[in-house]
Amino acid sequence: MAQLKVILPHSSLNLEFHGHKRDGSLHNYKPSSTRKSITSFQVLGAKWSDLRGCALLGSRHYVLRTRCNKAIQAVLSSDREVETYEASTSKGLRGQLTKVVLAYSGGLDTSVIVPWLRENYGCEVVCFTADVGQEVQNLQGLKELEGLEEKALASGACQLVVKDLKEEFVRDYIFPCLRAGAMYERKYLLGTSMARPVIAKAMVDVAKEVGADAVAHGCTGKGNDQVRFELTFFALNPELNIVAPWREWDIKGREDAIEYAQKHNVPVPVTKKSIYSRDRNLWHLSHEGDILEDPANEPKKDMYMMSVDPEDAPNQPEYVEIGIESGLPVSVNGKKLSPASLLSQLNEIGGRHGIGRIDMVENRLVGMKSRGVYETPGGTILFTAARELESLTLDRETMQVKDSLALKYAELVYAGRWFDPLRESMDAFMGKITEKTTGSVTVKLYKGSVSVTSRTSPYSLYRQDISSFESGKIYDQADAAGFIRLYGLPMKVRAMLEKGI
Repeated sequence: MAQLKVILPHSSLNLEFHGHKRDGSLHNYKPSSTRKSITSFQVLGAKWSDLRGCALLGSRHYVLRTRCNKAIQAVLSSDREVETYEASTSKGLRGQLTKVVLAYSGGLDTSVIVPWLRENYGCEVVCFTADVGQEVQNLQGLKELEGLEEKALASGACQLVVKDLKEEFVRDYIFPCLRAGAMYERKYLLGTSMARPVIAKAMVDVAKEVGADAVAHGCTGKGNDQVRFELTFFALNPELNIVAPWREWDIKGREDAIEYAQKHNVPVPVTKKSIYSRDRNLWHLSHEGDILEDPANEPKKDMYMMSVDPEDAPNQPEYVEIGIESGLPVSVNGKKLSPASLLSQLNEIGGRHGIGRIDMVENRLVGMKSRGVYETPGGTILFTAARELESLTLDRETMQVKDSLALKYAELVYAGRWFDPLRESMDAFMGKITEKTTGSVTVKLYKGSVSVTSRTSPYSLYRQDISSFESGKIYDQADAAGFIRLYGLPMKVRAMLEKGI
């Protein structure tokens, strides 16, 4: 049995070489007699929460690095030569970092990034996963967060941190955009754009908690997300180093990544590779790639996952009442709900009626055009209701200014400038002018369409006694003649000039 000798300042301890069980306990591992060395970056099966450190198995030695940075020397009984590896002083192929927090999904790309970071920067890797609702929206029942810790540790990470950000995401990111009426290029309700800053903010917090000096992400060099992540890092902690492997490494595609994973004994995820590139969260689900790259191709029916085909939706409409206070949704059908619960319920209701499908060609921040298909069932219902209530509570000039600023607001969010003072200032404006946007809106859902059937507000500027065609005391129809003469005076003067009058 191979043994590990642990050398501490005041005592020594012999440990058998073990594997890792799901429950964190240890089981014995017997190396093959024909195997002379063990590939680097294979994870020792010690439960990290007990060891409080990272494990690195080299070709001839085993090292654990503890939080107090004490080196643990490990000796295989078959090889009495002792070698010491101290992660904090080792230098990778591209430089030296101590600890990196990686945005981690458990897929092939991020699994490969873990050993790549250790090899190239000589660092410990803390994987971070944000729960922004990616599990609960899949009609096919997939669970993206299951088994993540095992995947992360098997890839060589020393720790996996998972944070539930659903309520924060909806309350502090989605609802402000909804209140502002932010929509990018006439269609896109900013599902991915809003999610990136909340994830990046949490990464900055985790980096502080674990003492990391860097953060890393798996975004490609062609997309918008790299900008959204890194601008948030800049705004919240400019001292953090940022590593973007897709802009540095030689891996060009899936086959290269699989080869790298096999070379470094990283378990390749066994999930079926989707032909589409997807991003899902509590607000939406996006689809890109494959046949969608040609704007002339109609999306396939089986591509959609959050909503049924409108043709297959119920033949009877469904009415839903949305309660709104100061521009923010608070209830569904009279029942008050938390932000995340409210959105989740509307996703379910809207999804079964085929609500919220859009197909668009958009202008990416990096300059190219891209084609994407988005499913936003609950968001589409809320957006329709919020704008409709404003028709009662906002006057013409205020509504026009709000709509004009909403375009800039959406552009800032799309470009990753969530923590830009301009967006924050605009958000304060949106909050102020929607203070009286309180009331309820009833919508009718039917085979992909959302139509408003009722709207009420205690602060409504609509007065039936004024708007009625019947004569009233407040509005004298005879007054209109003088108004028209004054309002049309510039046009009349111009016409007189042209005619020589």
